[in-house]
Amino acid sequence: MSLIPNQAVPMLELDLAGGGTFSLAGERPQQFTMVVFYRGLHCPICRRYLSELETLLPEFEKRGVSVIAASSDPQDRAEQAKAGWGLKNLRIGHGLSIADVREWGLYVSRSNGMTSAGVVEPDLFNEPGLYIVRPDGRLYWGTTSTMPFGRPHFNEILQSLDFVIAKNYPARGDA
Repeated sequence: MSLIPNQAVPMLELDLAGGGTFSLAGERPQQFTMVVFYRGLHCPICRRYLSELETLLPEFEKRGVSVIAASSDPQDRAEQAKAGWGLKNLRIGHGLSIADVREWGLYVSRSNGMTSAGVVEPDLFNEPGLYIVRPDGRLYWGTTSTMPFGRPHFNEILQSLDFVIAKNYPARGDA
């Protein structure tokens, strides 16, 4: 399933590593909520990607953007990622079902066993995606990948948000 800009995204309610819950419908950002779907504890590229995001959280907050990272990892693996990757402030949602993953338009992969990070891949898991959602739950911007590589750079997203917010730039791709 492919999500369409200016249309509602699926519900997203998750438990968070470290405690608490996340509800996309309950978010009240000034501008947007950015949902970063990562592959899981087994992915060394996700570790670098989310570590970079952790350092840039204040920049997203300055722009009125709330942020969450989420995966199909179960709680124990999400807790390991949060602690082991030094993610003190980034909210880490866990337990996405494969049905939820598909509803969000993410690709699903099968395990190839042990990764270069020394962690076994789950039997099934989501590939990366990034969605920027308006406060009313409509999609503004989305991108997905079939591979762990080639993700949007967070500094470029920040620059784009500066332009988008200043110019009240409309969502694209809904024709």
